[in-house]
Amino acid sequence: MTVTTKQVKELRELTGAGILDCKKALEASGGDLEKAKQYLKQRGLAIAAKKKGREAREGLIEAYIHAGSRIGAMVELNCETDFVARTDEFKALAHDIAMQVVAFNPLYIKPEDIPAEVIEQKKAEIRAEYEGSGKPPEVIEKIVENKLEKFYQEVCLLRQPFIKDENTTVEDVITQAIAKLGENVVVRRFVRFELGEPIAR
Repeated sequence: MTVTTKQVKELRELTGAGILDCKKALEASGGDLEKAKQYLKQRGLAIAAKKKGREAREGLIEAYIHAGSRIGAMVELNCETDFVARTDEFKALAHDIAMQVVAFNPLYIKPEDIPAEVIEQKKAEIRAEYEGSGKPPEVIEKIVENKLEKFYQEVCLLRQPFIKDENTTVEDVITQAIAKLGENVVVRRFVRFELGEPIAR
């Protein structure tokens, strides 16, 4: 089928993908905008998966101070080249992640960063809630698994709902950036300050 310039433009505005990618997606989906968006998402995920193992040593440190200057955060966001680090898209992503840290106060970047003893303690707390409930052990373990996933969404930056779109996660936003920028993108570390909070020793 013939894809019009208007369709390509519309899909590009919705997804931020390149002109050729939008044209290919529309051709592959018979001009259906929703299917074309899905096609681009899948393709982006495949591209991102290939790049995720690559080393990212360039990047920038972004700071965000919330209105009133009582809460602030600094984030180190890495990519593969200085060229990408200087792009507006990369800078905007770093800024959004710093805002995310201020707003949602994550404690870790990803679940793998949580100390084993913290996870075991959380599991024990959840199991204790259902002690004597009469539920079979396998049902309790399923509940533990589900509640642990919710815990990860609260304390892990990458699992949190994204500040600008709660229907997507920070990890999804980074994956989309990898597909768009063509380089691996990694949150290396972050720190959050709140006026008057106790200093960790």
